[in-house]
Amino acid sequence: MSLKWVITAAVALLAALSLAAASALIVLTTYLHRTTVKMGEAVEGVRAAEDFEVSLLTFHRLQASRRRGEPVVESQVRAAESTLLLQLENALGESQSEEEQALLAHVQTTFNAYLAAQSRAPDNTPPGMTNLELNTRLEATLTPLNQLIALNINEARADQAEADRWDQMANEVGVGVAFLLVLGGGVLLVWMRRSVFRPLLGLSRAIHRYGTGDRALRAPLEGPTELCEMARTFNEMADTLDHQRDAQLAFLAGVAHDLRNPLSALRMSAALVTSGRVTEERMQKTMGLVRRQVSRLDRMVGDLLDATRIEAGRFELSLEDRDVRELVASVVELYESGGGSRELRLVMPEEPVRLRCDATRVEQVLHNLVSNALKYSPESSGVEVQVRHEGDEAWLCVVDQGIGISPEELSGLFAPFQRTGRAREKAPGVGIGLSVARRIVEAHGGRIEVESQPGRGSTFRVRLPLSRAEQDTPEPEAKPEPPDPSGSVH
Repeated sequence: MSLKWVITAAVALLAALSLAAASALIVLTTYLHRTTVKMGEAVEGVRAAEDFEVSLLTFHRLQASRRRGEPVVESQVRAAESTLLLQLENALGESQSEEEQALLAHVQTTFNAYLAAQSRAPDNTPPGMTNLELNTRLEATLTPLNQLIALNINEARADQAEADRWDQMANEVGVGVAFLLVLGGGVLLVWMRRSVFRPLLGLSRAIHRYGTGDRALRAPLEGPTELCEMARTFNEMADTLDHQRDAQLAFLAGVAHDLRNPLSALRMSAALVTSGRVTEERMQKTMGLVRRQVSRLDRMVGDLLDATRIEAGRFELSLEDRDVRELVASVVELYESGGGSRELRLVMPEEPVRLRCDATRVEQVLHNLVSNALKYSPESSGVEVQVRHEGDEAWLCVVDQGIGISPEELSGLFAPFQRTGRAREKAPGVGIGLSVARRIVEAHGGRIEVESQPGRGSTFRVRLPLSRAEQDTPEPEAKPEPPDPSGSVH
């Protein structure tokens, strides 16, 4: 399970719940506002109807007083009538429902009939006498008014009941959302504690204990995918460090072994020279041995220094234009002068092959490749060193008939302090020569390739770019070479 997706899902769920709560709140407030407006309209309708009813009864009393001869100002009567007409007109304009409009239309009809009856009623009505038609018309007008008041009251009560229902539903939704938020937060907290915090603390303890010296400890692979990846990365790093530690110990053992052999040879040579019982011929052989061992120590120390400079990023080249044939020939001549049972052959073209290179470093690469070829080749076998001109590159090839390298071992062949199993059995070493050689070749803009089969030998091919002047010069036509009866250059 991925922590990223769990957190994303939890945040999305909380956001959805929050959005739902906010939407519900918006809907509720909108509906309550609409209900409040409707209730206000209903109350306003009740008030208007009651005002009209009061005004109508007042107008009716004034008319009755005027007919009985009581002192009533005519303008007061006309004002009361105008107020009634205005109130009725306003009520008709503010009516909302069809039922309310129908009742108001009925009120208007009966009121008009009432006014008509008022205009026909005789004046000077004796006290105690009433006009039956006026009373009938008045009751006919008051009846729809009372119905209109009852209608508005019922609508207000219905709106109030609906508002109460929505309020109850909003309370239930709020409680449900709050419960889900608390439940979701609790579940997320428990899951985080069990699946995140506990593996994270386990990883922290593993890193701390590994840092304090417990090299065998590894982090548990548990929890979300991200923590498993962190633990797996830490375990791989710990394995790499252990592997590097083993490689360093093997490197120290190889260095000690490589130092012991030439030092033992030098100590024996020194003892022989100082014994005073050595012939001139023996002295020459002893000094030759000393020179070879010193040269071997010098190469080993040089490789160590080069590896250190490469890792520190302070590897520099002194570039110059050189004919690579001269460099190859000097290396081959050096190994031929040392003797040995293995045949060393040199094959190179007659025309110059010029490189822009550091001559010392290129010779170092060739020394390493030729030395390895001779070291891992069986007795009385041959090692061939080739110089070829291929396109805009110079190919320097070292071909041996040695123990070969398996495909699995080829992948780590140029790693520092790495030596194949058969190579360790065949000859001691520290495993940095090929690593330094590859870095030197890459610093020249070239590359080094290997073709090998176990038991059938190996071919190391160094491909270096030609100097620009050499690239611009067209290649001469190839001439047939006379056969070499010896097959080698000595």
